[in-house]
Amino acid sequence: MPAPEFIAIGSIIIDDIVYPDGRTSMGVLGGGGSHAAYGIAFAGEKPGLVGLVGEDLPSDIRARLKADFDCAGLVWTHHAQMRGWQIFEWNGLRNEIFRVDVIEPFMYGPAADSPGLPFDQATGFTLLRAPEHVAGWRARFPDAVLLWEPVRVFMLGADHEAFLQGIAHADIVSPNLHEAQTMYGIEDEREILRRMLADGVKLAALRMGERGSLVARPGAGLAHYIPAVEVAEVVDQTGAGNAYGGGFLVGYCREGDIAEAGCYGAAAASFTLEAVGCARIPHGLEAAWERRLAEARAGVRSVAL
Repeated sequence: MPAPEFIAIGSIIIDDIVYPDGRTSMGVLGGGGSHAAYGIAFAGEKPGLVGLVGEDLPSDIRARLKADFDCAGLVWTHHAQMRGWQIFEWNGLRNEIFRVDVIEPFMYGPAADSPGLPFDQATGFTLLRAPEHVAGWRARFPDAVLLWEPVRVFMLGADHEAFLQGIAHADIVSPNLHEAQTMYGIEDEREILRRMLADGVKLAALRMGERGSLVARPGAGLAHYIPAVEVAEVVDQTGAGNAYGGGFLVGYCREGDIAEAGCYGAAAASFTLEAVGCARIPHGLEAAWERRLAEARAGVRSVAL
C-alpha cells in the first residue's frame, strides 16, 4: 500500500455524549486528530494518523481506525485511553469532563522527535497543537505543507507572543473566530484577518461555524468568504472545524488556490455535521462530494481586505 500523502497529527478521544434531553451516545470516536483525518478522507485521500492511544482502546474503535486510516503513526501507551463526557446544553454549549486521570500525553503526544514515526514523504499535514510544538513538527516534515490549528486552551489564554512563534513555522494558520477574537481582542473578522497577515501568517483560514470561513493571503488585497454547506440536519457540530482543516489542506495542495481550498474545507466539514462523533465514509461519497463542493463554490464571495 502506498504511503499516504496527507496526515493528521492530533488527539484521539473516546466520547460519551449526553444530550439535553437525557439521551446518550456512548463510546463515540472523537478527537481533533481523528476528525481532521476524516476531513482528508472526505476529500478523497486515505490519511495517515499520528497520535497517542491507550492499550485499552476498544476493539471496535481499533478496527474502524485501521479500516479508514493508515495507522502506522499511532503510538501505544499503558495509560488508560483518553475518554470524556461531552455534555450538551439546550443553548448549544458543550461541557467536557474527562473520565481518566492522565490527559496531557494524549493531547500532545507523540513528540515530533519520537523515533520511528513514519510518513516522511508526506505532501501535507494538519497539526492540532500549542505553538511550542509547531517548530518541532516543521523540522520533522520540512518539505510538507503544514496547516496549524492552534489548540483551543492556548488561544483562549491569549498569549500573542507565543502565537507569533507558532506562525513562523506554519504555511496555513486556521483558528476559529471565537478563539481569534479572544487572542486579538478584536470582534471584526476582516480586521482579525488583517492582523493575522500583518503578524506573518502566510495563509489564513478563519473558521466561523455556520457563517462559513474567511480566507486570505498577504498582498492580494482580497479575502474570500466561503459559505458553510447546508445539510438536512445538523446532528453534532463537534469536530467540524478539524474536518475543515483536513479538507482545506488537500484542496490547497491539489489546486493551489485558497478559495478553492476553502470550498474543500466546507464540503468536508458538512459530512461531520451529519453524524454523532467522527462521520463514517458514506456510500457514494464521490457524487455527494462533488455536489457539496459545487454548492460551496457557488457561494464564494470576495471582499476587499
